Amino acid sequence: MKIDSPRIPNDLPTINFQDIFYQEDPELELCIINDSFFANEVLHRVRLSKMSLKNCKFNNTNFSNIDITDVIFDNCDFSNANLSSSSIHRTVFKNCKLLGLDFTESRFGNVEFDNSSLNLASFGNSKLEKVKFLDTSLVSSDFYDCIFKNVEFRLCNINSANFEKTPLKGIDISNSTFESLTVSLADLKGCKVSSFQAIQFASLLGLIVTD
Repeated sequence: MKIDSPRIPNDLPTINFQDIFYQEDPELELCIINDSFFANEVLHRVRLSKMSLKNCKFNNTNFSNIDITDVIFDNCDFSNANLSSSSIHRTVFKNCKLLGLDFTESRFGNVEFDNSSLNLASFGNSKLEKVKFLDTSLVSSDFYDCIFKNVEFRLCNINSANFEKTPLKGIDISNSTFESLTVSLADLKGCKVSSFQAIQFASLLGLIVTD
């Protein structure tokens, strides 16, 4: 699946994320940010656009209602941050630590999570369209009552993830791994799985498979 990449100009100035406090509105754009520490803060309705962030820490920060467009996060830490009710488009999270991140009631379009950790992350009541999870850990993540459209899980660990009330028709999880999942039989209809996973699901349904 092809998705749109972030549109970020070249030769941007380097600033510190703390500079957002000096803006008339809580927004940053057209810049590069490296090695910023912005943990345990509360800042609602932030707008980030056309920028790159690397080696930044946003642990336990409340960014609810954030708007992110055309942004690359590389090796950033959002553990236990609140990004609920967010709008995220043409954005890449690469080598990021996103443990326990709250993405509930958010909208995602053309977003890629690459080699990142989303264990215990919450996506409940969100809409994901053209979203890729690549070589990413999603252990015990929560996708309750989500809408998936062109969502790809490739080489991911989705063990103990919750997909209750989320239709998986057309979603391919065949090369991802899990021991157990929370998903209803009706929502599993049309999901693409490997033959081994089919046996796993049969076992989870209480069937006994014999050769």
